[in-house]
Formats: sequence, C-alpha cells, structure tokens
Amino acid sequence: MSTFDLSLRQDADKFHAARATSGLHTRLAAQAFGAQYPAQVDPSSSCTWSVLAEMVGRLRLRPDDLLVDLGCGRAGTGLWLARAFSARLVGIDFSPVAIEIAQSRAADFLPAGRAEFRVGSFEETGLPDASAHGVVSMDALPFTPDRDAALRELARILRPGARAVFTAVERLPSHPRYDRKEPTWHERISRAGLEIEHEVERPEERELWLRLYDLWEQHEAELRAEIGDEATEQVLLEASFVRPNIRHGRSLLLTVRACES
Repeated sequence: MSTFDLSLRQDADKFHAARATSGLHTRLAAQAFGAQYPAQVDPSSSCTWSVLAEMVGRLRLRPDDLLVDLGCGRAGTGLWLARAFSARLVGIDFSPVAIEIAQSRAADFLPAGRAEFRVGSFEETGLPDASAHGVVSMDALPFTPDRDAALRELARILRPGARAVFTAVERLPSHPRYDRKEPTWHERISRAGLEIEHEVERPEERELWLRLYDLWEQHEAELRAEIGDEATEQVLLEASFVRPNIRHGRSLLLTVRACES
C-alpha cells in the first residue's frame, strides 16, 4: 500500500470511529435532511428515503440473493436493503474500523450468519466471479483511484443480468476542474461491459449537503468537544473544499446491468 493510500485509510478510520460515537453529528444530519433522513440507516452519506426506495425498485432482488455493498462504510444502506429483500449481504470497505463497526451493527438488521464484512477495495473485492445478485454503492464508488478498474471488477462479480445501483457526480462545463477529455460515467460503464439501465438526477442532494455544512460550522465548538479537534477539522475541511463548486455538478443515481451471456 502506498503512503497516500495508507493516509486515506487512516483518515477513513478516524472518521468512522468519530462518527460512530457522535450523537451530535447524527442530530445535525437529521436536521439537515429533514423528513428524508432514514434514522435507522444513520448514514454517513447522502442516503435518503427516496434513494432507498429507488434502490429497492431497481435491484429487484429475491429472498436469499446475495447483495454486495461496495465502499460500505458502517453499512447502514446495505444492511437496510438486505433486510428489505431478505437477502444475504457482503460489505467491502478499505477501512478496518468501518468494517468492525458494520459487523457490530449487523444484528440490528439481519439474523446471524446473513451478513459478512471484509476489508477490500473497489478494484479487488476478493469475491468470486458472477457471485452477486446485486451491488449497491452509496457515495463511495466515485472515490476509487481507478474508475475503469472498479467498473470492470463490478462487471466481474455481477451475475449475468444482475444490477448494480450507485451514486455518482458528473462535473458540468462550469466546474473549475471540468475536463472535456475526461470520460463520462456512461462511457466508462459501456467499456466495462455493463449496460446503463436507468439514470435519476438528484438535484436535491446539493441542498442537503449545503445545509449540513452550515450546521457543522455553526456547531463547531460542540463538535470539537464531542469528537475532538482532528475529526472536526476533517469535516470542516470537507465543507470548505466541496461547497464552492457543489452547484457545478450533476448528482446521479445510476442503475447498470451485467450483460447476459
């Protein structure tokens, strides 16, 4: 693992450890998301009731099917969906702390033996070929260092005809870092051997994050007292980095399907 990758993992470990013990963080997220906040999921992402409903409609899983949650974090989204479908769950994340927390939450959603969590990456999940009846990735897949490799891995683990649903952001031409030569998600998905089945734009997502960023800054002192200076600096840095250009992107919920042999 490179020094850069190790630093990312350490940051993720610290974030998940702080988030798991922060009642204030949860309350602020609930306030920002309002009626769309899925309290039992307790997301560290932009997961909402609307997103969960769309995922249920698109994945079309049957009882005992295998759902894979890529970049699962603390696994709230994957666990909720697995329970909704009476499915089995495998969660993959590069943060050992996130995996440990996800394992501790599993009993709140599923019977013993129905959920498994592993340290892994988007590019190397360690799962067998054609083993997943469905895949979900909530605000995670775009952070892979190699999107093409991640999508090829996604295509490899999906059973023929099975679907994956994940969130992504496309930069608009007005974005300061827009690059017309950068392949779009549609282009990357196609060359990975997957088919785009459905696309939903989420214009409401940016407003959710902007409200949450404002609340983080308004409650900075309380966050420092509860989760410490380092974790607070991490969330405030996210707010300062993302906020200036958040309106220069399209938030998407994409459903892709593995080609049938």
